[in-house]
Amino acid sequence: MDEKLIEARYDVTKKTKIKKFYESNKILILCTISFFIILIAFIIFYSESKERKKISLAENYVTAKIYLSNKERNKAKDVLENIIFANDNTYSTLSLFLILNENLITDQQELSNLFDHVLKNNKFEKEIKNLLIFKKALFQSNFVSEHELLDFTKPLLNTNTLWKPHILMLLGDYFVFKKEYSKATEFYTQILSLKNLNEGLYEQARTQLRFITNE
Repeated sequence: MDEKLIEARYDVTKKTKIKKFYESNKILILCTISFFIILIAFIIFYSESKERKKISLAENYVTAKIYLSNKERNKAKDVLENIIFANDNTYSTLSLFLILNENLITDQQELSNLFDHVLKNNKFEKEIKNLLIFKKALFQSNFVSEHELLDFTKPLLNTNTLWKPHILMLLGDYFVFKKEYSKATEFYTQILSLKNLNEGLYEQARTQLRFITNE
């Protein structure tokens, strides 16, 4: 009997303590609960908003391709530029590449600005970012100075990226065009020193070295 009485008193005391704690901290508890409810609601809203944006960009990208198929190039360009400035990793990049492939913009500075915007305002996996750097270097090799080109391509030259042999080939061809054969030889030779490349890359480098030898 005494044990039951002690247990009953313990339960009452425990409940009283909990009630007192709640009364003393009621505002803090309610604020904490409200905070987590708002946080969960925000996360759900953000996820749904992001998904809606993705769907909208996908639809706009398809619209741009339809404009291209109908020879409405200016409309396609406008849509693709809007997608680029939406700053989506996937569709901003695809839109930039489509503008390049279809030659929708011929102004060199305008294209350079679009490349810079995409690289600056999106987070990419390492190799995707390196692909963008390679694409920009390929585009700019027709008009920038040697110093600018070498400086811009340093991230590819100084790492073991998938795009390193391609940038070496680009730079070799760049110096062949300028008839600076010693510099070109340096880049082609570096390709031959790399391991596990596609045999076609080795053969291109050897062909260019033979060409230089015969000059």
